[in-house]
Amino acid sequence: MIALLALLLVLLGASAVAWRRERSRGRAAEIRHAEALAALRAGREAGLREQAQRAVALFDRMVEGVVVLDATGGVRHANHAAGELFGFAPPATGRALLEVVRHHEVAAVAARLGREPEVLEHELRLEGPGPARFLQINALALRDGQGKHDGALLVFHDVTRLRQLEAMRQEFVANVSHELRTPLSLIKGAVETLLDGGKDDAVALTRFLDIIDRHTDRLTLLINDLLLLSTLESGRLRLVLQPVSLRAAIQEVMDDFQLRARARGVELVNDVPPALVAEADPDRLRQVLSNLLDNAVKYGRAEGRATACARSLGDGRIEVSISDDGPGIQPEAQARIFERFYRVDKARSRDQGGTGLGLAIVKHVVQAHGGDVRVESGPDKGTTFYFTLRQANGK
Repeated sequence: MIALLALLLVLLGASAVAWRRERSRGRAAEIRHAEALAALRAGREAGLREQAQRAVALFDRMVEGVVVLDATGGVRHANHAAGELFGFAPPATGRALLEVVRHHEVAAVAARLGREPEVLEHELRLEGPGPARFLQINALALRDGQGKHDGALLVFHDVTRLRQLEAMRQEFVANVSHELRTPLSLIKGAVETLLDGGKDDAVALTRFLDIIDRHTDRLTLLINDLLLLSTLESGRLRLVLQPVSLRAAIQEVMDDFQLRARARGVELVNDVPPALVAEADPDRLRQVLSNLLDNAVKYGRAEGRATACARSLGDGRIEVSISDDGPGIQPEAQARIFERFYRVDKARSRDQGGTGLGLAIVKHVVQAHGGDVRVESGPDKGTTFYFTLRQANGK
């Protein structure tokens, strides 16, 4: 009996030891499982944070302005591009949309998303201290899992440059049409007069043939200038660069303008040092000089002076200037003076002749040489055009 009790005690003791071992192993397994779950959860959270950071970084690097709204119309997030467009500094979280963008039309677009799923290609005009800007808005209503309104996504695309190009295209077509219409009308009128019997009068025949000849030349010049400008703007112009004596090149053009200058009593002065030699295409350089001297003679003061100067800038470039002592150009006109067909005084410019493309050609030819061009002028202070060229052999 005692032996049996002793055996039972031994067995119970062994069972207790085994149970404690098993329990210990279970607890260890539970701890390992919990640790594994915690590590997995931490890894997923770190991955989500990394993804969120990448998304925010990408969001902020977008060219388009983006604003995300919550269900109450407050700003959840706005990227840097949106801040630049509307003049606020991110973050704007928690602020009302109208407070952030300060534009009622934007707030009205966001309000439409309460009853419309999306608003596409809505265009608005932004007024500011500088030139007006044009934005295109694409907006999308956001819904939660139950289909309830959960905010909105607004994307702003700056289309200012597109609108400027469209306005330039329209202005270009209008200007070309006008420049073509005038000589064509005169040619047609002369031809009709001759056909109606004017050809039988020798004096009238000569006069009307002269009109046809002059305005045919005008059309030819306009077409040639348009083709040249197209070549320049497309970058397809091939320059034949060689050393060119600036004084000799300017004197050659001045000799061609002597009769025209004498008719207005304008003195042409060549103050370019003989030693200055530029690396340029002689024919294209002649176009630049001819256009600038033509302007100086036409728009300078009668009985005045047109002067050509040049100097080395010391960095491998030469700066050339053509100046007159005329009435000058207003500051608002100086900003547009190199545009195609832009004329400071439209009536006087057309009376003086020309295509209205001269300064645009000057700008593109100089830029094709790697130089730049600018104008300095003021009321009753005359006008000076400056352009730069590379110095030949860096001397």
